[in-house]
Amino acid sequence: VQLQASGGGLVQPGGSLRLSCAVSGLNYGTIAWFRQAPGKEREAVLGMRRQDRKTVTADSVKGRFTISRDTATNTVALQMNALQPEDTAVYYCAATSRNWIVSAILRPENYEYWGQGTLVTVSS
Repeated sequence: VQLQASGGGLVQPGGSLRLSCAVSGLNYGTIAWFRQAPGKEREAVLGMRRQDRKTVTADSVKGRFTISRDTATNTVALQMNALQPEDTAVYYCAATSRNWIVSAILRPENYEYWGQGTLVTVSS
């Protein structure tokens, strides 16, 4: 199983960025994005259950970040709009074969496969 995250970079406040997570070797049931800022604990961003595309979004990014999937390439994207300096972090995609209930989707302990992370820096 391999998760390959890409798309990070430097963006100005108010800008947009699109991250991608390519999944191979796993027919995932639930997939999610997490992030970890310097000196802070890892936090959940967004998660999606594959069977019905049920999405759960963290309050900190609601209305700004969305998740989508491309079944042809088995890739999941994180579209980030209206980025702010506090969004600066290393972003990780994570996946599991389980189809988690809604209350479990944003819990990192429920994912056994993780990508290597991609750095997003929001700064002027």
